[in-house]
Amino acid sequence: MSTGFDTRAEAAEEPLLGGLTNTGLTMRVGDTVRRPLRPTSAATKAVLDHLERARFEGAPRYLGVDDSGREVLTYIEGRAPVEPHPEWALTDAALVSVAVLLRGYHEAVASFDPTPHDWPQAVPRAFNAGLVSHNDPNLDNVIFDGGRAIALIDFDLASPGSAGWDLACCARLWAPLRERSDCPPPLRGRSLERLALFADAYDASPAQRTAMADALVHTHDWCYRIVRGAVLAGHEAFSSYWRAEGEARARRTRRWLATHRTEIRAALGVR
Repeated sequence: MSTGFDTRAEAAEEPLLGGLTNTGLTMRVGDTVRRPLRPTSAATKAVLDHLERARFEGAPRYLGVDDSGREVLTYIEGRAPVEPHPEWALTDAALVSVAVLLRGYHEAVASFDPTPHDWPQAVPRAFNAGLVSHNDPNLDNVIFDGGRAIALIDFDLASPGSAGWDLACCARLWAPLRERSDCPPPLRGRSLERLALFADAYDASPAQRTAMADALVHTHDWCYRIVRGAVLAGHEAFSSYWRAEGEARARRTRRWLATHRTEIRAALGVR
């Protein structure tokens, strides 16, 4: 259903680079972003509307649906660090700013009631405390300005979870927590150091740190169940990624997380 956004009368469409799910389907049109409508778009709208009411500036605003049946969101000026990741996105200052942004998001969304809405991809029950976690804070889903993280985008996978779960999702990707050879060269050998820095910058409580450590392998498995589901459904971009490197790297990363469990907990200061 159209809500007054007539693409025929608007600026030319510019493809936006980023994740694999909507490859070639996410467009910038003037100061808006157009994305495919989903069965859970109503839930996304509800949480983004709440963030707007809470005056949280670190997320796009949901504007409606255009005449082509696509979500219309505000375009946030800045840069998302897509691969190959620029050096500024790999600095400790960038990591700290991501932790601060995530903390701000959790504080703003804490008063949101998710129960009336249908959500995608449930978080495991042990890590579901009712707080709507972003669940996909990949590097290309964070907008930077001047080397500082200013906004989260792509709330397609957001669903009731917890701060500890979201912290694990984020640290796993941003530290990053994986085999040394799979880390960007500037970060090799620094995964545990950066994990501790991230938790400190968020000001994670002892309970959140424990939940974070407990959730790491589960966030990895949860993420790759989604990827494998997309591959089985014939999603071209995910299938190409899975064949080229995804499957092998997923196995290596899970092995690294399991092998370094004790060191991870020590870095977070938990038993």
